[in-house]
Amino acid sequence: MDEPIEAKFDTINDAAVREPGTGVLRPRHAATLIMVRTDAAKPRLLMGRRNRGHAFMPDKWVFPGGRVDRGDYWVPAASELSPEVTARLTHQPRHPSPVALARALGLAAIRETFEETGLLLARPAPARPAAGAWRPFLAQGALPDLAPMAFVARAITPPYRNRRFDARFFMASAEALISLDRQPDCGELDEIAWVDFDEAMALDLPNITRFVVAEIGQRLKDAGRPAPFMRFLNGARNLTYV
Repeated sequence: MDEPIEAKFDTINDAAVREPGTGVLRPRHAATLIMVRTDAAKPRLLMGRRNRGHAFMPDKWVFPGGRVDRGDYWVPAASELSPEVTARLTHQPRHPSPVALARALGLAAIRETFEETGLLLARPAPARPAAGAWRPFLAQGALPDLAPMAFVARAITPPYRNRRFDARFFMASAEALISLDRQPDCGELDEIAWVDFDEAMALDLPNITRFVVAEIGQRLKDAGRPAPFMRFLNGARNLTYV
């Protein structure tokens, strides 16, 4: 019997795997969530500053996110990704994501947002026991809520980097959060803030984050626009839309 797809992707994510014959690191699957507030004169985005001790992007301001965990494949959810989002993730030319991975990516984005900011994109539910990365989340009396999420961008870290990620960026309205109050004892980011677009662009941002901030601004004007996919081919940046 073939190995379950979850195990195949976890193998990639759990160790530094190199592409055969090239020595280039294979990117790890990752997901990011952009929470948007529209309860003030200007839309505001949830961002956080990474600890200066991090090996990857220290001191940079980023959206909460991280790599897919084994538990993201099996955790129950209060709702599923919309058919449109699932289709966008699973039908990308040359780089499709299997359905199981598409769902895991959405759940990874929700889990990482809770771990890094203490905020729950979720619906109330009875607290339940769990093992692994989802234990703290499910102990809050909540189940992750995938339905409010839109897929807005994808980017693969350049091949010359010593840490590589195949990151999918999702967006959701802050109205879908259980509360704007952070849960206690959560928050891996040094500092978090709700910032408008001008404030965001003035922060110390990674290039891809700056690109996605601009993309979110466009998407708030046109929710149906295709999602950009940024990667490097033959040493040059390649940008397509899906």
